Amino acid sequence: MQRRTFLESTLAAPLALNAQTAAEVVGSFSFVHFTDCHIQPEARGKEGTTQAFRAISRIQHDFALAGGDLVMDVFEQGPQRATALFDLYLSTAKELPRPVHSIIGNHDIYGISNKSGVPASDPLYAKKLFEDRIGQRRYQSFDHKGWHFILLDSVQIGAERNWFGQIDDEQLDWLASDLGKTGRQTPIVALTHMPLASATGQFFGGKPEGLKTLLITNPGAVLSLFDGYKLKAVLQGHTHVREVVSYNDCQYITPGAVCGDWWKGAYKGSPEGFAVLTAKGENLSWEFRTYGWQAA
Repeated sequence: MQRRTFLESTLAAPLALNAQTAAEVVGSFSFVHFTDCHIQPEARGKEGTTQAFRAISRIQHDFALAGGDLVMDVFEQGPQRATALFDLYLSTAKELPRPVHSIIGNHDIYGISNKSGVPASDPLYAKKLFEDRIGQRRYQSFDHKGWHFILLDSVQIGAERNWFGQIDDEQLDWLASDLGKTGRQTPIVALTHMPLASATGQFFGGKPEGLKTLLITNPGAVLSLFDGYKLKAVLQGHTHVREVVSYNDCQYITPGAVCGDWWKGAYKGSPEGFAVLTAKGENLSWEFRTYGWQAA
């Protein structure tokens, strides 16, 4: 079976989890998950992101979830370029008519590479620039029509000014508390940039030593906290590959990337696009939407 056929075959049927009777319906609504815009003035990145956001604006939805790597990138950049990229994203995001809840990706972490020349004493160093410009904490949660949404920061900074995938201890403590307040009868969706579950590394020749920059490295510590709770889906990004992993009645959905192959076309068979999800009671279905981008 070809790689593209395998990955796309997972899209043939919608998610249908824990069907309920009409009397038990929690709520009915739709929302959008987009990730990995990698907006930049080069490579027609602003044009493509604008086209994607205009397509989203034409879809009936209550809110959007932005899955990180909003910009391309501020990891190695100084203050002028980093600020300009976030300003470019924010001006383009005005196309989105509904609230947007955002998380940070590895390309959104400001100046941690030694190449950037940014000192660690800079008040906006690392994740502070994202929080300042986007106006949201690096992790958070909210409720909507009987569902609970948990947004996690999956990218941590190493001692050598590098990054790796992990949910840190501070978040794990917060997550345990947040779930305790949520209760065990509420359907839950989690959002993360780096995947909690993915087969992409195996299919495309990933090496074990590279997994720390591909996946969250402590998934067991995270998922054990969800034991006994109604985790329906984990929405993921980072790999730019469209993929679904099903495990313990939860779907781990990666809808590819808004930018595809960094604005050069489809990436490993996954075209540019985003996900549209619909909740009906405790059922969650989704579909992938492209938006007509044509690479140069």
